[in-house]
Amino acid sequence: MASENWRAVIGMEVHVQLATQSKMFCACPTDYLEQPPNQNTCPTCLGLPGALPVANRRAVELVVKSGLALGCQIALQTKFDRKNYFYPDLPKGYQISQYDLPIASGGGVQVGERMVRITRVHLEEDTGKLAHAGDNLQGASESLVDLNRAGLPLMEIVSEPDLDSADQARDYAVELRAILRTIGASEAEMENGQLRVEANVSVRRSEDAALGVKTELKNINSFRSLHRAIGHEIERQIGLLEAGGVVIQETRGWSEAKSQTYSQRSKEFAEDYRYFPEPDLPPLELAPAWVAKIAATIPELPRARRLRLMESHQLGDYDAGLLVQDGARADLFEAALALGAPAKPLANWIVGHAPKLPAPDLAELVILVSEGRINREQALVVMARAESSGQSPAQIVAESNLAQVSDDADLAVLIDQVLVLLPQAVADYRAGKAQAMGALMAGIKSASQGRANMKAASRLLAERLQR
Repeated sequence: MASENWRAVIGMEVHVQLATQSKMFCACPTDYLEQPPNQNTCPTCLGLPGALPVANRRAVELVVKSGLALGCQIALQTKFDRKNYFYPDLPKGYQISQYDLPIASGGGVQVGERMVRITRVHLEEDTGKLAHAGDNLQGASESLVDLNRAGLPLMEIVSEPDLDSADQARDYAVELRAILRTIGASEAEMENGQLRVEANVSVRRSEDAALGVKTELKNINSFRSLHRAIGHEIERQIGLLEAGGVVIQETRGWSEAKSQTYSQRSKEFAEDYRYFPEPDLPPLELAPAWVAKIAATIPELPRARRLRLMESHQLGDYDAGLLVQDGARADLFEAALALGAPAKPLANWIVGHAPKLPAPDLAELVILVSEGRINREQALVVMARAESSGQSPAQIVAESNLAQVSDDADLAVLIDQVLVLLPQAVADYRAGKAQAMGALMAGIKSASQGRANMKAASRLLAERLQR
């Protein structure tokens, strides 16, 4: 990370595949992940002559909704532009995007105590996907093009350079993903390419006001990789400048295997793309009433929900933060909570085990554990059976004789049996070898087939050994 003599400056560009059923400018479906290559294509997304685009209304709606959730101003008059560049995965030879009139601008994302300002939120079409045969591009003998992804609705969210550490950049991306999931704009799974985070990184001496030369980091497919890539790039630039070198404005990839960034190509400037208004699409006129209707559908956002859960249910920031990263998970928590499940154990169960149970069954399961009627290991068995069978946890416990043995009298019988079976462990414990207690507790667990309340058994065993 940056030393006290240097300051990092980081801006973020986040590309989001929107949750629509059809592509941005044609009717091809968007479920490309399991499809054979080039299956979900048509003359429009293949860029064939004479094929004309038609804008996807749902995609525009989701960008408006995202802009509103981020506190942006919505442009009631906007348009599409041609972004000209040639690359094999761009079948038309240009990309339909937005330049000087994005749908949304302004706004911000709160990251800890810092507000990260949003420059723009705009809509464009995605490119296809290249597969290079070989270990890397230089050693590849051929490149294959899959255009199933070409033309998918893609939202780009660009921030101001308000971040100054890898920690902040990662936390910004996590918070942004939580917002997008909460409002239903995208599933935002990085491993599936639905959320692609690119960081613009530069460094400058602490006393300097002017920004340094930036590099753009790509090929990042997880929040962990984002954190590591930015940290490495900051140190690389500092080392280069302290050695008397210069930073080149370029696009750099991230190698997870080598834990380092590497040069990909020189970075283009806006004028290199020769933007001009898209002649095949009319300008967009957004009705104020339509925008207001979209605004009314925005649910409670993650930051507000996190603070409410912490205040109302005494959850820690960590637990509440994990819950609100996914709106469905937070909804499950609140629904099960309303049915009587205790907040802290319920949060731990949802975060730790991702149960696929309806709220009534999950509440019942957590209550069974909290009341000591089953232990955690038994609960995992019950949960798996409930998920596969649809039976309630209480029904499974009753029918399978899984109830925990918690009665002191029943536990005393088990303990007496174990003391007889393990006389050496008893002698060792009484001789001062505290580790012998572990062998005796294991014996109780085995004798009860895992049903003994181990906390109560430990107390009773300690009392028994003192006699």
